Amino acid sequence: MRTFENVTEQRRKTMSHIRGKDTAIEVTLRKALWKKGYRYRKNYKRLPGTPDICLTKYKIAIFCDSEFFHGKDWEVLKLKLEKGNNGPYWTKKIQDNINRDDEVDKQLMFLGWTVIHFWGKEILKKTDECIKVIEETIFDIKMGEAEELR
Repeated sequence: MRTFENVTEQRRKTMSHIRGKDTAIEVTLRKALWKKGYRYRKNYKRLPGTPDICLTKYKIAIFCDSEFFHGKDWEVLKLKLEKGNNGPYWTKKIQDNINRDDEVDKQLMFLGWTVIHFWGKEILKKTDECIKVIEETIFDIKMGEAEELR
């Protein structure tokens, strides 16, 4: 276990409750996919980055990203973090996450997978729109396969 300087007991307790799997955003999207009849693998370890949801039939890897840890509006967030407690730690951590996400996306695309990222609030507030994006991606993949058969 890592320990950090200048971390309050309350912050340590809060951070210890952050989950890596089966988060509310993942569960929300999975339930919506299941209800629509799509079957998937969750936290698929056979692929780089262990995607949160994989539609293996269509080779689609889906990541459900929290806004904070994956750096949504990074330039604005970065300025706020630099002013706060442990600024250098958090800016490095989130920048490393952004870089890792980019690298994982490249690896998956090289393997022939389509990669989709959704922000957490996008999933919670506009679940139907997220499902629509996935369905449009599936349609595009099927159309591409049909073109190859001609």
